[in-house]
Amino acid sequence: VMEGRDIGTAIFPDAEFKFFLVADVNTRARRRFEELKKKGESISEHEVLDQMVERDRRDSARELAPLKRADDAIEIDSTKLSIDAVVAAMKAKINARIKAAKDLKRA
Repeated sequence: VMEGRDIGTAIFPDAEFKFFLVADVNTRARRRFEELKKKGESISEHEVLDQMVERDRRDSARELAPLKRADDAIEIDSTKLSIDAVVAAMKAKINARIKAAKDLKRA
């Protein structure tokens, strides 16, 4: 299991299972702000949002391995999902694909 902004497109383009997680930028900023707050960092939620928007813009526009969804990646919107719900959704997608492959072999 690997996580990163260009894992499915540049690092492991032939991986059997790829997921592209998305979430509303405000939700992502709030989550990151909470993480930083727990670490004792002093930054406003607005600053985190501004930094996140800029990072997304920069990563999407870079020439080498820009941030984008791999064509064969399964997209999951985690805006309203807990970590456990995201993992459950991923497992369900994997299990469904494995079952479909087994059913195809039987046919």
